[in-house]
Amino acid sequence: MATVDGAGVSLKRIIGQPQLRHLDPFVLLDQIHSDDPSAYARGFPDHPHRGFETVTVMLDGRMRHKDSRGNRGLITGGGAQWMTAGRGIVHSEMPEQDQGLLHGFQLWVNLPAREKWCPQMYQDLGPERIAEASLSSSGSRVRVIAGHANGLGGPVRERPTDPTLLTLALADDAPFELDVPSGHAVFVFVHGGAVLVGDDGAVTRVDAEIAQA
Repeated sequence: MATVDGAGVSLKRIIGQPQLRHLDPFVLLDQIHSDDPSAYARGFPDHPHRGFETVTVMLDGRMRHKDSRGNRGLITGGGAQWMTAGRGIVHSEMPEQDQGLLHGFQLWVNLPAREKWCPQMYQDLGPERIAEASLSSSGSRVRVIAGHANGLGGPVRERPTDPTLLTLALADDAPFELDVPSGHAVFVFVHGGAVLVGDDGAVTRVDAEIAQA
């Protein structure tokens, strides 16, 4: 669903809209994708969070964050940030560019009741810290931000929800398989092209246009 948030940033809302209000423990998933500065330049000035974690994954562009505890950082294309709001924090996320493509995602992950008043924490993850490997000679690649996949371990420190977060660039029809712990909620968001998701008994084709509808 197309929407506007922050001080006037155009977004695509995937989780947290009427057709998919939540997917426990995922509260919200937004995509920003624009090379029009008027769609993103006003950014996200100071705003509060409490009781959950925000996960920012940047594919292209640069976002500067600041918070009420004096933390500062820059999220760049290929990098990520895992912020634990815990007992409460006020922060801002502002584009550090006035032209060019800004493309990224923000995922909100709920915290268990016992963790909602935990200390605030940032994990700023530059592109060089993301675990990455080739999947095929044709150019397919996997990048693991949190958890473990394909023999790689992501740099995010252990979290209460035991998350696995990865991005894939698939250049051929070779399958990618991921073992999922029993009881975990799983989603795949396709932002370009199309993939087949599932096993031989229940395969669903997911197109970027459908995934973003």
